[in-house]
Parts: sequence; C-alpha cells; structure tokens
Amino acid sequence: MPGPRRENRGRNAAAANRTALLSAARQRFAVDGFDASLSAIARQAGVGQGSLYRHFPDRISLAVAVFDDNVAELETLAARPETSLDHLLSLLTEQTIASVAFIDMLRASDDDPRLRGVVERVTEVLGRKLRAAQREGEAHESVAPRQLLLAVEMVAALMAKTPARTRRDVAGQAWAMLRPSIFR
Repeated sequence: MPGPRRENRGRNAAAANRTALLSAARQRFAVDGFDASLSAIARQAGVGQGSLYRHFPDRISLAVAVFDDNVAELETLAARPETSLDHLLSLLTEQTIASVAFIDMLRASDDDPRLRGVVERVTEVLGRKLRAAQREGEAHESVAPRQLLLAVEMVAALMAKTPARTRRDVAGQAWAMLRPSIFR
C-alpha cells in the first residue's frame, strides 16, 4: 500500500531537493560505493526518482556533482604555497577514507568525458605539487603524475576492503610502503 502522498512544492523546492539529493548521495556513496542505488538516494533525500533525474540525469552527473567539492578542496589546498605533495596526498587519503566511491569514480573515467575532466583536474593538482617536490629534490624524478594517481588508487582499493574503523591505520601502513617509491 503506497504511503501518504507528498505535497508538491513546485519550483520553490528545487534548490532544497538538489541539496538533499547531494547530501544523500554523498552518504550512500560513502557506505555503498559508486554503485549505490539511485532509488535509495532519492528515498533518503525524501524526493521521488523523477526529482532525482530532473537534477541529475544519470549516475555520473550525480557523482560529479557530489565529488566536485572534493576536487575543489584539493585545488584550494594545492594553491597554498606552503602545501607540500605530502599534504595533498594526506587530504586525498582522508577523502578516500571517508568515501572510496570518489576513487571508484576516478577509475571509471575512461568511460565518460565528464569523469575524464575530473581526473584531469586531480592529475593536474598532483602534477603541480609533484613537479615542485621534484625541483626541490624531495621526490624521485622518474615519478609521473599518473603514477602518483595510481598509488592513490591502490590505497583506495585497499580502503574499499578495509573496515571503516581501521582504514586510517591501514592507509598509513600502505603509504609507508609506497612513500619510498615516490619520495627521496
């Protein structure tokens, strides 16, 4: 038996619905990964699936909107002169601990130009800090930005299989093994 019919608040609800959808998607992606159920996201946001699809016509549109904040946070941190490559990798690791779906989305980038754009932004941020670290003699000259992103993806893949309560510790151990390959 269907539940009570929700009042249609019309166009005035659009901004609130979008915000609710982004919040629910961020939570569902954190728990269920990139393949989180879109209907569960709509339910959690308190909107119908039609509203979800009006705002975000597909999973990738929703994921790009959700994780744009992550990329913007990386770009903001990277723009600070005192930020090191290690600081940037720490933030990426924290973002991965919070939601492995962010890295799942980056790995799926070959399939969609919108995702490739996100990957290019992340790779550019990593590349700028990597080149600075290389100029300072802090990073190996042979490391390329895509290899650095691969290291992040490897840690993220490990996070996806690690219980949330131990992710930070396991990520630290993984980076302890990878750091000698990146840093001098």
